[in-house]
Amino acid sequence: MARTLPELRLKPGTDYYAVIGHPITHSLSPLIHQQFAEQTDQNLIYQAIESPLDTFPEMVEQFRQAGGRGLNVTVPFKQQAWEISYQRSEVAERAGAVNTLWFDDRDQIRGDNTDGCGLVRDILINYQQAITGKRLLILGAGGAVRGVLEPLLKENPDTCVIANRTLSRAEELVGLFSDLGDLSAVAYSDLAGSSFDMVINGTSASLQGTLPPLPENILTKEAVCYDMMYAKKPTAFVKWGLDGGAKLSVDGLGMLVEQAAESFFIWRGIRPETSSVISLLRT
Repeated sequence: MARTLPELRLKPGTDYYAVIGHPITHSLSPLIHQQFAEQTDQNLIYQAIESPLDTFPEMVEQFRQAGGRGLNVTVPFKQQAWEISYQRSEVAERAGAVNTLWFDDRDQIRGDNTDGCGLVRDILINYQQAITGKRLLILGAGGAVRGVLEPLLKENPDTCVIANRTLSRAEELVGLFSDLGDLSAVAYSDLAGSSFDMVINGTSASLQGTLPPLPENILTKEAVCYDMMYAKKPTAFVKWGLDGGAKLSVDGLGMLVEQAAESFFIWRGIRPETSSVISLLRT
């Protein structure tokens, strides 16, 4: 049986948004969207909703009936959000995952995936690092990587290599995205002797203090390392990049804020400023 949402005390003229996941208490999204709303003078409420694992579609429907306008979706519900979306963006369609939901004028569910856009904007704008023409290595072949591949490949890297413990999963992504650029799949053991200008970690291993089995000397002199995960202290991958001589090694906090800003733009038609929000979260 579906669980009911907490009673909503909405003021007239106020729009309701939320992030939904399991677990959700750790989410920074309410703080981020509160900052966006204040700086753009938008009258809205944004909360966090924890959904039982087996009742996600019912929770979305209850949210809609309660007057909700849009949802951010986090683990483990992004694939289910894709499935319940009546209409999906091209990026979300290929990614097989949705992290942004909203209801159109017919109350039908529409879905998009802003993760890749957020990653690319963080790299290009906040860190002012080019992707075009670079030799790119992506670690992992799970849903997080699948969600960002299209926006990354559309920046035209020279080559893009996906490394994963299970080679077949990386090869599957190559089959889905190879029309967008020079894309190949390897096992970690095949990386020896190669070098890359940018390494993006799409695994969650670094949050547990571990790393994929990476060989030494795979970073070029001007290499950039980017961890899609984020934490209060430098992740194991960020430390690995710094120890390996990368000119820049950073986590994915900026990606979190940028993907939220893209969701906000979809919902409200206005793009918030992000650098001050990133700085706030850092402190």
